[in-house]
Amino acid sequence: MASWTPGKRFRVHEGYAMAPNEVLAAIVRFVMPGARRSVRLTARHTFLAFPAETHAPAPPWPPREPERRPEDERLLAHLRQLHADLNRLHFDGELSPIRIVVSRRMRRRLGEVRLDRHAGRAVLIAISRRHIRRDGWTEATATLLHEMIHQWQAETGRPVDHGARFRQKAAQVGIEPSAVSHRANG
Repeated sequence: MASWTPGKRFRVHEGYAMAPNEVLAAIVRFVMPGARRSVRLTARHTFLAFPAETHAPAPPWPPREPERRPEDERLLAHLRQLHADLNRLHFDGELSPIRIVVSRRMRRRLGEVRLDRHAGRAVLIAISRRHIRRDGWTEATATLLHEMIHQWQAETGRPVDHGARFRQKAAQVGIEPSAVSHRANG
């Protein structure tokens, strides 16, 4: 919904563009330097209560198909098997089958889950080919599991975010709850 690195960057979900003024004011209070913790918590509660995902423009449908190359088929097969294995191990096999792609376009992100915001479900998990090749399968597996937690959030009706429930589930499945791996910048 919103991510904030104090003094560096603030990103907010596009659905907040249609939010009422009191929600936008809460976002401003949340990021104000020097704001007390109680003010931030109240502001956070206010803006997270707004259903931003229902106000976001619909993504192009169907999603643009990533370019598939024969050399990616082995990576895809491995990712699909990992998804099935991790689903059984950490989610009791309850996650729905999902389309998985290897992205050659991702440069700054390691992976992503795409949502059909109006249906409230995950429709695709993309993993960066560069990430797999550069960081190896241990890191790529952690990234896939990170995206699977987002899939689980969507499928169980939870907000798809990096909030407390996400961090709790990340710890439960044994991955760092950070949105971006420490290796992504290096």
